[in-house]
Amino acid sequence: MTRAQRLMATLRGEAVDRAPVSFYELNGLDQRSGDLDPFNIFSDPSWLPLLELTRARTDCIVLRDIGALGAETDPFRAFSRDESWMEGGSRLTRRSIEAGGRVLTMRTRRDPDVDTVWTTEHLLKDSGDLEALLQLPLVAPRGPIDPRPVADAESQLGDAGIVGLDTPDPLCLAAALFDMAEYTVVAMNETALFHRLLERISAFLLPGVEAAAMALPGRLWRIFGPEYASPPYLPPRLFREYVLGYDRPLVRAIQRGGGFVRLHSHGRLREVLDSICELGVDALDPIEPPPQGDVELAYVRERCGRDLVLFGNLEIADIETLSEAEFEPRVHRALDEGRGGRGFVLMPSASPYGRKLSPRTLHNYETIVRLAGA
Repeated sequence: MTRAQRLMATLRGEAVDRAPVSFYELNGLDQRSGDLDPFNIFSDPSWLPLLELTRARTDCIVLRDIGALGAETDPFRAFSRDESWMEGGSRLTRRSIEAGGRVLTMRTRRDPDVDTVWTTEHLLKDSGDLEALLQLPLVAPRGPIDPRPVADAESQLGDAGIVGLDTPDPLCLAAALFDMAEYTVVAMNETALFHRLLERISAFLLPGVEAAAMALPGRLWRIFGPEYASPPYLPPRLFREYVLGYDRPLVRAIQRGGGFVRLHSHGRLREVLDSICELGVDALDPIEPPPQGDVELAYVRERCGRDLVLFGNLEIADIETLSEAEFEPRVHRALDEGRGGRGFVLMPSASPYGRKLSPRTLHNYETIVRLAGA
C-alpha cells in the first residue's frame, strides 16, 4: 500500500498492511530546513535528520486551516485593530477592539527559539468585557472556498500521505478569549452568558465549515477545543453542554460531505468518553497515557474503539526524556493496544517546539519508525 492508501483505508475501517505512523505537527511538508526566517526553528541543523525521516518514512498528514481557504475562523477579526512590532528579538502583537463602550485589548509574543505564540494578555478580563463583546454584530463571511492550498499540498505530497482540514470548535474560540482562571469562573458560574457567546460563535463558524466540507469532500478533518471543558477544568455535565451541543452540527456538516472527523482533546478523557462517542466522530486523538491523561488505549478501545480510529498515544515528554530502554515498551504497548476495532494510527501527543533538537529525541523518533515497521 502507498502511505496515502494506508491512511485512507484506516479511516474507512479497512484492513491495512501495518498501522500508519504520523509525527503529528511534523508532517513532511511544512517544516523547511532551508527557510532562514529567524522564527523558523527548523533551520537549525539539529532538526534536519528528523525532517528527512518524517518525509521518507512516516504516513504524512498535512493539516490546512480552513481560515486559509476562505472559511474565516476568527469571529472578531473584522472589528479588530492589530499591530505588530519587534522588541528584544521577539515579535509582539497587540489587538484592540472597541465594543460596548469599552476598549478590549489582547497581546501576544512570539520568540525566535520557540515555535509557539504566547498570549501575554487575554482579550476578556471579566464578564463585563464579555457583555460588551456580545454587542458586536457578528456576520459569517459569505465568500467562496479556495481549494488551492489543499490541492497544492496534495500535489506536493503525492502518495506519501494525505491533506486534512483543521478547525477550532466554538468552545476553543470562546475559552481562548479569557485567561484560564477567568474562563473557568465564567463557564462554571455564568452558564447562560457563556452559552450566548457560544451561540454567536457557532453561528459564525458553521457556515464556513459547511462550505469547506462541500467544496473539499472526503477529507480528514481535525476539530480542536473540547479539552477546555474536560476535567479538571469543568465537570462532565458542562462538557455535554459546551461540546456536544455546538460540535454536533460541525460533525454532521463534515460527514455529509463524505469527510472523516478526528476530535482532538488533550488530558483526561475517562469521564467524558461516553459523550465523545455519542458525538459520532470518526477518530480521536491524542489519547494521552497517565499521568498526562487518565486512560490507556485499551480502555478507549474497549469502551468505544470499535467505532473510532484511535490516534496516539505516545507522550511527547517521553520522546524527549526517556532512554531507548524505557521508551521502547511504550511504543510496543501502544501498537499492541491500538490493534483491532476500526483502526489505529501511532502518533505522539505533540511535537518538540525548541530550536535545538536533542540526540535523545531524534533517536526516540527513529525508534517509533523502526518498531512500527515503517
